[in-house]
Amino acid sequence: MPEKPEVITVSKALEKKILNKNITDVQIYWDNIIAKPETDVFKKKIRAENIKKITTRGKFIVIELSNYYLLIHLRMEGKFTFRKKGEERNKHEHIIFTLDDKIELRYHDVRKFGKMYLVEKEKLYTDTPLKDLGLEFDSPALTSKYLLDKFKSKNKYIKTVLLDQSIIAGIGNIYDDEILFRSGINPYKKAKELNEKDCDRLVQNTRIILKKAINLGGTTIKSFTSEEGIHGQFQNELLVHGKKKEECPNCHSQIKKEQIDGRGTYFCEICQK
Repeated sequence: MPEKPEVITVSKALEKKILNKNITDVQIYWDNIIAKPETDVFKKKIRAENIKKITTRGKFIVIELSNYYLLIHLRMEGKFTFRKKGEERNKHEHIIFTLDDKIELRYHDVRKFGKMYLVEKEKLYTDTPLKDLGLEFDSPALTSKYLLDKFKSKNKYIKTVLLDQSIIAGIGNIYDDEILFRSGINPYKKAKELNEKDCDRLVQNTRIILKKAINLGGTTIKSFTSEEGIHGQFQNELLVHGKKKEECPNCHSQIKKEQIDGRGTYFCEICQK
């Protein structure tokens, strides 16, 4: 699933091609991707909207239109392609936006898990899906004290809690493993057992890792690409994720992979006691 660096990479790629374009039409071939409003209402409201700005919030792409915000969550395998108007549709292209330059922005999603929301501007942060998101990784409010407060009642493994989007928005399974490894924290440790030094390391390494991943265009794993022909490079920087039975770069013991609350988790038992 694309995480914060990948979502930023996608948004930047889109910004280069669709900023200031008008949406003249939209075709929807899989209704469930439209989370809200209803499909017919979505079609009616988005036609003639101008694309003014593209940002992100957590794992959401946030596209500011003339009168609304279009929020997009790519989920497992969602991505965008560009085609000339009228070009034959691939069976996995489920949403097609026609722009005023006769170019089509197509949403491609093999698993059909992605979601789109059209939200009124004044309700962007007070309505779903953004209202319950936690802090961004680069927010000044993200401090060790903030994490201590959030963790103090959490009896779950830190591996699981770090994925909680209501605490830090944008962290997924890949960066979770990398942050915990570089912080020297075992994924099985209960969140409420972390002290201020642990939390300080988490904050610092979250910022370091995500900033570097953003600069490198994210991590290309399995089917993720930000756009046709564009791949991230951060996978070359991964120290533990996806490294089952390889040597730990620090102590040279074997990296383990175990399931923690249903998530494949990579870690070093020696460096993350």
